[in-house]
Amino acid sequence: MTEFGKIFIVIGIVFIIIGLIWGFIGKLPGDISFKKGNVSFHFPIMTSIVVSIILTIILAVISRFR
Repeated sequence: MTEFGKIFIVIGIVFIIIGLIWGFIGKLPGDISFKKGNVSFHFPIMTSIVVSIILTIILAVISRFR
């Protein structure tokens, strides 16, 4: 398997983990939610920041082992 293939596998596993975590932390304090009538809007700003930090740490650890 090439390096390119390994990278795709790692990225896929990371996305699966994020998907599992996202279900649990999708409503953090700092996330913006509006509901008016039949329209609702949710912007997960704090969740995005947390996921970004987690991804940064994971990718930094992976890059150390390359």
